[in-house]
Amino acid sequence: MNDATADTSGAGFRDAMSRVAGHVHIIATSGPAGLGGVTATAVTSVSDAPPSMLVCLNANSVTLQRIRENGVFSINALAASHEAAARVFSGGGGLEGAQRFRQDDGWLMDGLSPRIKDALAQFQCEVADITAVGSHVVLVGRVVSAAAGADLPPLMYHRREYWGA
Repeated sequence: MNDATADTSGAGFRDAMSRVAGHVHIIATSGPAGLGGVTATAVTSVSDAPPSMLVCLNANSVTLQRIRENGVFSINALAASHEAAARVFSGGGGLEGAQRFRQDDGWLMDGLSPRIKDALAQFQCEVADITAVGSHVVLVGRVVSAAAGADLPPLMYHRREYWGA
């Protein structure tokens, strides 16, 4: 590659991946194991028959452990206006668990898992498969409901910064 140096170390891989823009999502869960949520960009559809989504989460994530126990999760595609929520759910401010679900972010607490009222898209999922891959797990959810939201600019993550597109 032109001026790039091949580097497959963890740091080199992370640096290369920082150049890949990703839509920011909040993955949330609720149930017997409690509320949990985390910011993620490794989110994509798998199939429309049956409807299913894929999310990659750190294997040490407290939210992942809650998803395993609750058996359900939501995917909330964020608008540029949700940057503050994205920061909270990525650990900014030191809030944990239920503390992250601030009322002013417009959380809907009905249904399988929490959803952001004005998210660009919302998916409620039941856990279909969890596969460990290195430091992360690939979580596949069977979509039990999907809703398209407002047509607003998305929140993106690129070069370790949030960007409103």
